[in-house]
Amino acid sequence: MEKHNFVGKSLEDAINQAKIKLQDTEDNLIINELTTKKGIFTTKVEIEVIEKRELINFIKEYLKTILKQMGYTVKIEIFNKKEVPVYQIYSNNDSLLIGKNGKNLKALHTILSQVILKEINKPFKFVLDVNNYQEQKERNIIRLAKNIANEVAVTKVETKLDSMNSYERRIVHNALSNNKRVYTESTGEEPNRCVIIKPRED
Repeated sequence: MEKHNFVGKSLEDAINQAKIKLQDTEDNLIINELTTKKGIFTTKVEIEVIEKRELINFIKEYLKTILKQMGYTVKIEIFNKKEVPVYQIYSNNDSLLIGKNGKNLKALHTILSQVILKEINKPFKFVLDVNNYQEQKERNIIRLAKNIANEVAVTKVETKLDSMNSYERRIVHNALSNNKRVYTESTGEEPNRCVIIKPRED
């Protein structure tokens, strides 16, 4: 994964240089401000830039390597869902790769997140899925959220869901964002943060 350095008279100038040199938009670039040197008459800002497509490919290759070392034979497909890259993995042992309640898949996601954080110095959203396990899980979470929302709307008693990761909580929030009878709030600290579904006042 190639990292590019640019120096400009301002952050905006350095970013513009990156956009021209790499022939891409700012949305497709990952930018880290490295140093800012202010003189009496001049200012210099140095940035490090990584093209997002290179990072997405880096994650795929890292995944293939680590899973091969673990003894898996895999095929990985990439697609975007709401501008978030999804890595769909097909392996010779999907159930083991997923683990009980997705435990092994979550652990793999955590490892990759730490590797990415070390590489680009900031978090990067991505989804790991194994043979559509996450997609099915997402449908189940949406179904659960809507069922509980209906109960809350009728009983007027708020309900706290089990702890979820940020991705799962976002699914619940999005599923109920337009519901006129209930609203959602996140509460607690990681890794025990969860969603509360509350009734709206009439």
